[in-house]
Amino acid sequence: MTLDNSAERDLVILEQIERDPDTTQAALASGLEVAVGTVNWHLKRLIEKGYIKVSRVERRKLKYIITPEGIALRTRLTLDYIQNSFNLYRLVRERSIAALDELNKAGFHQVTIEGAGDVAEICRLTCMEQGVTVVNDPAAPILHIVGLKVFLELEKHHD
Repeated sequence: MTLDNSAERDLVILEQIERDPDTTQAALASGLEVAVGTVNWHLKRLIEKGYIKVSRVERRKLKYIITPEGIALRTRLTLDYIQNSFNLYRLVRERSIAALDELNKAGFHQVTIEGAGDVAEICRLTCMEQGVTVVNDPAAPILHIVGLKVFLELEKHHD
């Protein structure tokens, strides 16, 4: 549901060039945590499509300029990113609420969250909203966070 890697990278490249037209491919690669060759590929594609213009400032120094079409693309990609983020948020909230409904029906009002990141944080906020206390108790039911999935484990299974 998120933007594909290519669209995300295009968005980051366009934003960085807008902030600093004198940026280098190495700086862009570092910010994206990808190889310079990957940035080079994206830049060539964006230039071919007319989203970016490039001019040579010095023998080995380039200046990138975002065209009006590039600004429109950045706006579209930003809106897509925001929409996809809200869709993911809603999906995780629905899954969290379903797990907490199951927890409440089983008579529990406390849960341990096992997992980290944005999905775990959404679960934590949903627990607060639903009146479920998040505890660090091995005897409490567990909300397991796996990617975008939320699993409720009501009882520990002993071997």
